[in-house]
Amino acid sequence: MTQEHQHNDNAHSEEAGHDDHHNHHDHHDHGDMVKDFKQRFFVSLVVTIPVLALSPMIQGFLGVDWRFGYDQYILLVLSSFIFFYGAWPFITGGVEELKDKNPGMMTLIGLAIIIAYVYSVFVVFGFDGDNLFWELATLVDIMLLGHWIEMRSVMGASNALEELVKLMPNEAHKLDEDGNVTDVAVAELQESDRVLVKPGEKIPVDGIILDGKTTIDESMLTGESVPVDKTVDEEVIGGSINNEGSLTIQVEKIGEASYLSQVITLVKEAQESKSKTQDLTNRAAKWLFYLALAAGILTLIIWLSLGYSYDVAIERMVTVMVITCPHALGLAAPLVVAVSTSISANHGLLIRNRAHFENARKLDAVVFDKTGTLTEGKFGVTDIVPMEGYDEADILLWGASIEQHSEHPIAQGIVAEAQERDIKLSQVEDFQSITGQGIEGKISGEKINVVSPGYVNKQTLDYDKKHFEAMSKVGKTVVFVLKNGEVTGMIALADIIRESAKEAISSLKEAGIHSIMLTGDNEKVAHWVAEQIGLDEVYAEVLPDEKANRVKDIQAKNRKVAMTGDGVNDAPALATADLGIAIGAGTDVAMETADIVLVKSNPQDVVSIIDLSKKTYRKMVQNLWWASGYNILAIPLAAGVLAPIGIMLSPAVGAILMSLSTIIVAINAKLLKA
Repeated sequence: MTQEHQHNDNAHSEEAGHDDHHNHHDHHDHGDMVKDFKQRFFVSLVVTIPVLALSPMIQGFLGVDWRFGYDQYILLVLSSFIFFYGAWPFITGGVEELKDKNPGMMTLIGLAIIIAYVYSVFVVFGFDGDNLFWELATLVDIMLLGHWIEMRSVMGASNALEELVKLMPNEAHKLDEDGNVTDVAVAELQESDRVLVKPGEKIPVDGIILDGKTTIDESMLTGESVPVDKTVDEEVIGGSINNEGSLTIQVEKIGEASYLSQVITLVKEAQESKSKTQDLTNRAAKWLFYLALAAGILTLIIWLSLGYSYDVAIERMVTVMVITCPHALGLAAPLVVAVSTSISANHGLLIRNRAHFENARKLDAVVFDKTGTLTEGKFGVTDIVPMEGYDEADILLWGASIEQHSEHPIAQGIVAEAQERDIKLSQVEDFQSITGQGIEGKISGEKINVVSPGYVNKQTLDYDKKHFEAMSKVGKTVVFVLKNGEVTGMIALADIIRESAKEAISSLKEAGIHSIMLTGDNEKVAHWVAEQIGLDEVYAEVLPDEKANRVKDIQAKNRKVAMTGDGVNDAPALATADLGIAIGAGTDVAMETADIVLVKSNPQDVVSIIDLSKKTYRKMVQNLWWASGYNILAIPLAAGVLAPIGIMLSPAVGAILMSLSTIIVAINAKLLKA
């Protein structure tokens, strides 16, 4: 359990769960790493208590004398345990960073720990000076605590690909030549096999309909808000849901060639191409590492050149190098991370990738999927147009009364509108469905039909064509209500726009952020929705596998892009964007691919993310100044610049300064507010 701890510059991105793990620890589960750091922290903390008690410097600081024979050897054994058990992840991590020629937090911690340990061992065996085992132990404890806090506050590893696979049913009803049905594993199906799909079941494979007609819900896969009518010779996608009819399908694509497998590949590629963001702490650590080396060597040279003995010069050098690794630096970022993660969780924002969340402050474009994100993904009535002699209430009453017996999304939208207006529905007799044309029934002896435009045109019935054209043009779905064969009015429906979407877009505009819609839905519908909300740009009729490319096109214009979506079809785009935001009511796979999940499905939360990211970054910078700023004071003093006037920074005073900066950093992090 050592190698996985590796360097901190991946810590953020690997914790957030994307596939940027190095191969040598791919098999380690994120949960194991959190558990491992926790265990190392508590064990090391317990061993630190006797280390502090046995340290002569701490005893001198407390004004006590607990010395006894061979006490320093016990101290050595206890400290060696902390060194080889508690500090090991940092030492191996430092080695990894140096191999990558990129020193950072792990190298800085490793340097301080190794110098403190080796120097103290020499002191125990007779070298003149004070041992620094207490410094080693407290440094290891605080760094382990920092890493544990940081990892725990970030959600676990990504299961995006597993979630995609889960969308596929495991079994299919295979038909033999005589029409007998056998249940077989989907993996056993071959091209040209025939399968039966019953109403309400998921379609197991990509194929072509040989027999049957139905509507299929492809919204999770393609983003198309309306269930699609399908009949013989039309293609179906594996993973979509068959609504009402029974289908016989011929298998066309299996395994790697299937639509879902291609989406999986796209997600994989997009995740792997994400850069590992080097976080602030790491950059600070990198400079402190070089500073520690330079200051240490310079201190040694100056003290020796001034004629001091080797042991005095070495003690000064060690004090400088150990003091350069501030305890507070190990907590500066993790504490802010923990606070901002809990604030975001309370606001219904689940952060899965810290590095990308922290970069949200740089965003200048937000791309929204339409269905389920800007809209609710269900039909609502937008217009009721009565013919002369009738009023809206009558048309809605007749339409909703007839439609209450249907499960179709259009029917549900009409019934919901009647309920909202407190219209009491009438009793319906002789209800029947006319395939492909609509439904009919009798209300108080009068024959009422709710039918499609096709039926009205076929019967050459009279209606307000101008009004009908205007509604159709913006992509609304229009049905006609007939009474005794005569048109009484039209009901137009469209996907309901979320109220919060309008607020979100106007807030983004105020912040100078470009808002874009990217949807698989048709051009008319997309532009109508965009107009209602006030979007800056629209890409419509975008095929699912093209969504990621559209995001790349926007990025190519030098924009930092966030993508917000909820369907499987959004997963590759979510993974490609600089920040992927999943709407919580969407599919698991969209949530697993995203960097942030919005639990409340509220587009307004996109604005909150950007705001919190800016505040979090500001706090981190402040904390890093507090953590590193103490070095500006402590290093020259530790090096002995004031020695000529008798002022020397003893390691004990260094420890107090260090504790102060740690406390300030902790308080400052707690002051972060949403």
